[in-house]
Amino acid sequence: MKKFLSLLLALAMVFTLAACGGNNAPATDGNGDNNSNDGSDAAATYKTGIVTGSDTPDKQEETIHIGIVTGSVSQSEDDRRGAEAFQAEYGEDMVTLAIYPDNFTEELETTIQNIVNLSSDPDMKAIIVNQAVPGTTEAFRKIKESRPDIICIAGEAHEDLPEIGSAADLVCNNDFVSRGYLIIRTAHELGCDTFVHISFPRHLAYETMSRRLAIMKAACEEFGMKLVEETAPDPTSDVGVSGAQAYILEKVPEWVQKYGQNAAYFCTNDAHTEPLLKQLVEYGGYFIEADLPSPLMGYPGALGLDLTEEAGDFEKILAKVESAINEKGGAGRFGTWAYSYGYTLSAGLAQHAKNVLDGTADLTDMDDVASALQKYSPKAEWNGAGYTNATTGVKSDNVFLIYQDTYIMGDPGKFMGNAEVEIPEKYFTIS
Repeated sequence: MKKFLSLLLALAMVFTLAACGGNNAPATDGNGDNNSNDGSDAAATYKTGIVTGSDTPDKQEETIHIGIVTGSVSQSEDDRRGAEAFQAEYGEDMVTLAIYPDNFTEELETTIQNIVNLSSDPDMKAIIVNQAVPGTTEAFRKIKESRPDIICIAGEAHEDLPEIGSAADLVCNNDFVSRGYLIIRTAHELGCDTFVHISFPRHLAYETMSRRLAIMKAACEEFGMKLVEETAPDPTSDVGVSGAQAYILEKVPEWVQKYGQNAAYFCTNDAHTEPLLKQLVEYGGYFIEADLPSPLMGYPGALGLDLTEEAGDFEKILAKVESAINEKGGAGRFGTWAYSYGYTLSAGLAQHAKNVLDGTADLTDMDDVASALQKYSPKAEWNGAGYTNATTGVKSDNVFLIYQDTYIMGDPGKFMGNAEVEIPEKYFTIS
């Protein structure tokens, strides 16, 4: 009996050791299916960077890195703050930020290199450039040569849309066609009789801005308004940002005297916006919305506001800006988008890229793009459409034009309902 028991014990030990030695074989469930990290789990890990199954370090799969390139705070503060917000949400390990030069027209190679450098990270899976200044197209082409796996997204392109659309996987621009009509329509509804368009040759060489100006001229004719053009220094020229802003400060009082109190003003450059607002608050006139609208675009500096406590909360930011406008007698004369376009675009396009990599969104689905933007503008009404080349009539599947409803500050303020306005068909063919 003792020998028999010893034999049973020995056999039990053998079977136990055999079971423990199964680490080199895939585990199966009751149906015989492989439950180890299969293709779907690997995809989930790739998409999120989260370890599936075992928490052992050697089981971790490839992680996602997302790069966001913007202008500096001095040139494009909202764009930069949106990128910083996305990085703060997901961490510096996942999100890398870069800046293109302020004088990007003269430092084209630096711009290209700053974008391309992000692709040297083997875990980089998406690169967003907002605003997509000249050089972005070439940078995306260079990236695709060596890293076709990287998703390249352009926000607010400064290059022709068909051109950058040929290199980028996705392009999102403000709807310069619809807004060209809606800005004038809003000015007319507020009682304006003149529209002053402030720009410079470099901007007017862009299809988006020249076409918008042509649409504005046509809309002014429709509504019985006068459109005048004023030229201001390019902040990327030798005069720099400070020189361009000084020019606006000097000229606005003259313009108000020349064009009257019922003139609305629009400038195509962010750096011009603050001094323009500052002087319009002081001397009179209307401002419907900025080129890239935001309650942060020009208003804090023009009004002398400290928005540190309200940072990131656009409803509180708008309320504080609106209160200051009303105190200075500007009710009913100044407008914006309730949520920053530049901020929303930087963070929203990065979120869309992450959603695509997570497998929860399609790259060129307009509804999916809008959903990502909505995350950073929860109460905003949006509208938009695919881009159609006015010359060729060709519609781009990967280029979208978007806009948010206009909010006019007052006591109380009001949305103008622009997201619901049907744009007359003729404006889509103006070039």
